[in-house]
Amino acid sequence: MTNGERGGAVVEFVLLGALLLVPVVYFVVTVGTLQGASYAAAGAADHAAKIFVRAADPASARANAEASVSLAMSDFAMDASAWIMNVACDRPACLEAGGVVTVTVGVDVPLPLAPDLGGGPLKAGRVGASASQVVGRFR
Repeated sequence: MTNGERGGAVVEFVLLGALLLVPVVYFVVTVGTLQGASYAAAGAADHAAKIFVRAADPASARANAEASVSLAMSDFAMDASAWIMNVACDRPACLEAGGVVTVTVGVDVPLPLAPDLGGGPLKAGRVGASASQVVGRFR
């Protein structure tokens, strides 16, 4: 080994290590963001369904369920425009005793550290969850 090559392996190791580490860290951050959104959607759907079936009338049930989803999404730092909530009932009257109410929450997960290119933030994916609750006879 000549004197001109001393320390070359250390420089190559550091350079290649940094080049390989950055994408791996970004991947882990992205997967963590997707997992957090998945937890947020599952919790939001569950709580929204529970709140919906305990309401006195359908209008306040929907408003309370949306407020519950909004709160859950803000707890996970999700933007208000990134989620959508759908309510489905197995009977024409949603709050009829014995009926099943299903709440589905979908969340568009933004790509971490990605710039907004004018059409909205780039998305890492969409996650969703649903939960069902039976309307009780005694509310």
